[in-house]
Amino acid sequence: MLELEEKRLTIAADGVHAWRHKDLLDTDTLSREDIDLVMSQADAMTEIRTRPVGKVATLRGITVVTLFYEQSTRTRASFEVAAKAMGADVVNLSATGSSVEKGESLIDTVRTLEAIGADVVVMRHGKSGAPYLAARYTKSSIINGGDGRHAHPTQALLDLYTMRQHFGDLAGRRVVIVGDVMHSRVARSNIYTLLASGADVTLCGPATLVPRTLESGGEGPRCRVSTNLDEAIEGADVVMALRIQKERQEGGLIPSLRDYIAGYQVNARRLARAKPGALVMHPGPKNEGVELAPDVADGVGSVIEEQVTNGVAVRMAVLYLIATARRP
Repeated sequence: MLELEEKRLTIAADGVHAWRHKDLLDTDTLSREDIDLVMSQADAMTEIRTRPVGKVATLRGITVVTLFYEQSTRTRASFEVAAKAMGADVVNLSATGSSVEKGESLIDTVRTLEAIGADVVVMRHGKSGAPYLAARYTKSSIINGGDGRHAHPTQALLDLYTMRQHFGDLAGRRVVIVGDVMHSRVARSNIYTLLASGADVTLCGPATLVPRTLESGGEGPRCRVSTNLDEAIEGADVVMALRIQKERQEGGLIPSLRDYIAGYQVNARRLARAKPGALVMHPGPKNEGVELAPDVADGVGSVIEEQVTNGVAVRMAVLYLIATARRP
């Protein structure tokens, strides 16, 4: 049964392209073929999740450790469900209550996990670049579950998967990302997957929260940058709102949450400027009534719950590709 299931999953990724990455640290290292491979595997995992049992044993004998230095609900739970749905052994670790509180370094921690048999370590850390350091010093595969302000690759992949479920090919589709782009690891990873998929990306928010280096002609990915949401949202196929943190107000980057809401909340009036049937997305957790008006967050175009559901299938796909690539 296990061999038949693995054969079926391999067929789902039919083609000459194979997954060759030991780790998944960000989306900027993924080719279009890599992204398409994840998407096709996610399709197979979505089908598995619709079965009465919704589980397979393709990762039996694989140990997945979730190592979180920051609090998380969606990402951590999603990875745990994904790993268990494929028969992997799962160990959950938090910095609180671990040897980290006794002064153990990140390098020592991942080496210890490798020594006890961790095949894959899903890691969230408050410092940008921490997963890269970990990957350098362990033979275990590292999956970045979010690092500082830098990257969140599986969130970007599940966002892309959700869009593709509705639109298929994203070439020429207009995607508006609105909010605190400056400090968003979600936005940075999404930019790479969207541009690789041919989407037209506009970043919108207060000038203090949207780096001009991301604008066409600047350094890095080529996007449009706007400080006017009413103009940016015109004709959009997808509107993705990012979480705004109160620290931005305390740091003087926005005058007040009231001012932010007035200029950048996605409400029904603004959404009417987008294309009919435009998707409304949010990586979560969202501030009620801040980034999205309540009637928009729970409205017809909202796919926020779909994003959460798809997160399990996409993370199953990533775990499968990385774990099977480790096998001789």
